[in-house]
Amino acid sequence: MTDPFTEVVTLLQPVMRFSKVVEAASPWRVRRATTGEPFYCAVLEGSSRLIIEGHDPLVLHAGDFVLVPAAFDFTTESLAAPPADHQSPVSVVDGRARVGAQTDPVDYRALIGHCAFGSPDASLLVSLLPGVLHVRGEPRLTALVSLVGDESRGDRPARDVVLERLLEVLFIDALRSAGAVAPTGLVRGLADARLALPLRRIHESPAEAWTVARMANEAALSRSAFFDRFTRVVGIAPMEYLLTWRMALARRLLRREGAGVASVAEQVGYGSASAFSVAFARHVGQPPARFARTAG
Repeated sequence: MTDPFTEVVTLLQPVMRFSKVVEAASPWRVRRATTGEPFYCAVLEGSSRLIIEGHDPLVLHAGDFVLVPAAFDFTTESLAAPPADHQSPVSVVDGRARVGAQTDPVDYRALIGHCAFGSPDASLLVSLLPGVLHVRGEPRLTALVSLVGDESRGDRPARDVVLERLLEVLFIDALRSAGAVAPTGLVRGLADARLALPLRRIHESPAEAWTVARMANEAALSRSAFFDRFTRVVGIAPMEYLLTWRMALARRLLRREGAGVASVAEQVGYGSASAFSVAFARHVGQPPARFARTAG
């Protein structure tokens, strides 16, 4: 059966963009304003607090891993937080970022970084992921992040290729390790015994005539119970999830040379090119034929 994890990661095309080791001496605080790029943090030593706009604060300890698929404004600080208006100085020492007093002993180390999604459809696909993935007690993830950090600081042959492969493994491992602890999203749905089967079936056969009733039957739940459970666990309604996935697939297909609108419509579950064109234009903002010309 099709693995939704693999499909989403393959379409996202994650690529390594930036990583660094951060060392800090308490108390400290760093605020960052970003533009929605993916952010990750692996705590190697000590503890910290991560405050992300729109989410509850997270207390992180050594061995924890956090992935934010679309990070905007966020703050990291020591558990013994400095005054509210304090912003700690940041300097670079021996290739590592140093936060806080330069002469005080280091009590916190982390590997942080930004990655990028090469897919033009990233905004569509990120909506299928939880807003924050926090994984605790997974030595495998910490080891993978250490490999990424080591490779990013080196100058070995095929460095960029190795980084890309390591990041993809890291991304998948973070998703599957999160399991039921993820707040909402595809990963949480796949960890739900009743929702996993319909989700996998949707990814396996997106062109089939899916309805909420049919999805509910796959989950062995009543229609209303399935709708409520899916919306609560995955974060969006079942048919909205199906539409989002079909549109991501359609955009990928339309970029292929010679892909006709009627053929793409059939492959993503629409009985006519006109019905597909209306849905695509409403969801993407332009008709599929125009999208295919500009994307090509």
